[in-house]
Amino acid sequence: PNCKSKLIVKTSQKRSFNDSYYMTVIDAHKGYQVVRTIMLSYTTKVGKLPEYTHSEVMQRWIAPNGKHVTFARLRQTMGTCYYDSWLFHTSLELRSENINNKYYINIYDRISTGAVYPKQKLISELKRTGYKKALYNQKPLDLFRTLLTDSRAETLIKAGYTKLLQRIMDSGWKNTDNYWTSIKICIRNGYKIKDATMWCDYIDLLRFFGKDLHNAKYVCPANLRAEHDRYVIKKAKADALLEIEKQLEKEDSYKEAKAKFFGIVIFDGLINIRVLESVAEIITEGKFMKHCVSTYHSKEDSLILSACIDGKRIETIEVSLSQLKVIQSRGKCNKCTEYHSQIINLVNENIALIEERMAA
Repeated sequence: PNCKSKLIVKTSQKRSFNDSYYMTVIDAHKGYQVVRTIMLSYTTKVGKLPEYTHSEVMQRWIAPNGKHVTFARLRQTMGTCYYDSWLFHTSLELRSENINNKYYINIYDRISTGAVYPKQKLISELKRTGYKKALYNQKPLDLFRTLLTDSRAETLIKAGYTKLLQRIMDSGWKNTDNYWTSIKICIRNGYKIKDATMWCDYIDLLRFFGKDLHNAKYVCPANLRAEHDRYVIKKAKADALLEIEKQLEKEDSYKEAKAKFFGIVIFDGLINIRVLESVAEIITEGKFMKHCVSTYHSKEDSLILSACIDGKRIETIEVSLSQLKVIQSRGKCNKCTEYHSQIINLVNENIALIEERMAA
């Protein structure tokens, strides 16, 4: 009664139930930050009390300089497509991650964070960065290593630019260089960035038009949405002829890069979400929705989907292929609709459809 959780009662013909979940414990030991991953499982039958089991399956040990190693149990790798089929009888041992191979997909980075135990133990070096308990929708390992190795992340947290930190990490921390000069201007002028995604897009537009990114007049607009939309229209006009001339060439390269994802459709009975299958479709989507997705077809790491209800466009979704998660979803004029959370949850719940195509 005290946890204030809501129970959802479901009627089913099933008589037995089982499932597994992950949780994360953030710990510290002998000067190392340790991220511990626990798998929790339950089995129950109608008329019987549930039986619960748990096992610690992985530990990520992070040194104060940001370097890390992984201890984990062995996984079942033959006869199954699941990368987290753990062999619970094996020991937690040091595992190779092939971090120097840019084509290697690190399996241990794919494990879900799940619920995070609220009591966290932190090393002093991490405390000094301003980190409290919020993970900003990042995996603990990624956030902690960034904070320990790049003082700019510490600056963003201490200056209160946490939404901007999340946005840049979602798009890849290496992109920080694209915005850092302008961020310093914002901090110096006490400018609050309420919509980090829109501000980053706006800075990209200013750069395209050769504007001075050291000038507060440009990087700290009084009305961000109005200035952003004005430059989107300006950019659309500047690109119109070029898009038409190069469309066939871009269609070929786009289809070569994204054809494996064509045909993916997600439907929950109300919202229909599908992958946009041509440059022309993406350009049309951007023009109709009056946002800057028209230029996103050249993003190698992005997959663009459109959410509709009864054939009417509702929001446009950008999915990161490297992180397999939604990094933004926008309605007309970059506004969020009443279906915003439902759309994001629907895509994230069906992200396996995209992952399967990547592995094919």
